[in-house]
Amino acid sequence: MATKQVRIPEIGTVTLYKRRGNRSLRLSIDARGQVRVSLPYWLPYKAGEQFAMSKAIWIAANRPKSHSDHLQHGHAIGKAHRLYFEQKALASKVSAHVAGNEIRVSFPANSASYDHEVQDAAHRASIRALKKEAEVLLPQRLRALAAQTGFTYTSVSVKQLKSRWGSCNSHQEITLNLFLMQLPWHLIDYVLMHELTHTKVMRHGTPFWREMERHVPNAKQLRRQMADYQPMLTPRTQPVA
Repeated sequence: MATKQVRIPEIGTVTLYKRRGNRSLRLSIDARGQVRVSLPYWLPYKAGEQFAMSKAIWIAANRPKSHSDHLQHGHAIGKAHRLYFEQKALASKVSAHVAGNEIRVSFPANSASYDHEVQDAAHRASIRALKKEAEVLLPQRLRALAAQTGFTYTSVSVKQLKSRWGSCNSHQEITLNLFLMQLPWHLIDYVLMHELTHTKVMRHGTPFWREMERHVPNAKQLRRQMADYQPMLTPRTQPVA
């Protein structure tokens, strides 16, 4: 599959895809508002560009009304990091790096912060920042809670998990999701205590929840609060305490 990106006034960056099986032009808009045109392999890219231009009114009507789902300048990432976008006239490509508590994303003058490529770079750098925070703070917190409650574990690691906040296997090896850094500390502690309880009672059930509530009396209430969060990147204007 061949691709090309073009910038069209009033639309922004449009990604053109050539697919051998295509017989017609097709236009789509993803969740981030990125416009994509799929075209037959034999058509010139210019045809796809002109097709997008002819659909400018439809694109404006069907695109997300705001960029609220986009990563934005000044967003708080996790407990300590801030995200900054920088448009540089001499930049030839998009770049992102994490230095101290700052995530800086640079992009060329003919791009915008909400362009797909820029957003992808910001997303990857934000994940790196979360992992950096998580690898420092979560093991410390887990160790302190284990000491307070008498639980023991053999190891702890931090990973990006898609659907779970954490896990504990039969060898008492605990894995924690880096996205935990976006939760309030009382919910982080709930997850850590959940995994520590698994070192003693592996399966969920009455014995598990009885043991959990010995150390976390309001576990049911906290469990309901957890339903408001998903293990994914959720930037905010202010860090979560």
